[in-house]
Amino acid sequence: MAFVEPARLSAHGVTLEPLELEHEGGLRAAAADGELWQLRVTSVPAPAETRDYIARALADRGEGQRFAFAVIEDATGDVLGSTSYHDILPAVKRLEIGYTWYARRAQRTHVNTACKLLLLAHAFDTLGCNVVGWRTDNFNFASQRAIERLGAKKDGVLRGHALRRDGTIRDTVMYSLHRGEWPEVRAHLRCLLDR
Repeated sequence: MAFVEPARLSAHGVTLEPLELEHEGGLRAAAADGELWQLRVTSVPAPAETRDYIARALADRGEGQRFAFAVIEDATGDVLGSTSYHDILPAVKRLEIGYTWYARRAQRTHVNTACKLLLLAHAFDTLGCNVVGWRTDNFNFASQRAIERLGAKKDGVLRGHALRRDGTIRDTVMYSLHRGEWPEVRAHLRCLLDR
């Protein structure tokens, strides 16, 4: 049995369901809302790369490395983007949340907060994780602010850590949240969603 099994998570008007090839059209439309693939600090697929993006995510799921979700808007059934568990380490009960992106119309809405609450609750309360982590490009300031707004703590910066899509080498900013911090963060996220 895999540490992360298929799950459908739903609350606050959004549903996270395991990413499948059937989401290709919706994912392509979400990426087109803002031409997000043109941002050098994200992993958003270009329209012609969407099927390969999903195929890679499915291969990673099969290897136990990454579990990708499609983010669905309950009211419309539209795909708003994608998010994943990745760098899954069952032996120490740690995983990271990332590969997260949303259509422009879903950005700066409740969607990210709702998705993170769902993912964190599943990670800590169902999977029994000890630590949940995040990583982002050192120039992705919006992502850093969003991660910090969740209540995650900055662990540090890995210099010269990874390649960007344009071939430049990025520094990676690392964050984490420990099991003991989860109750306060859960209350904080619920408060944000209640507003």
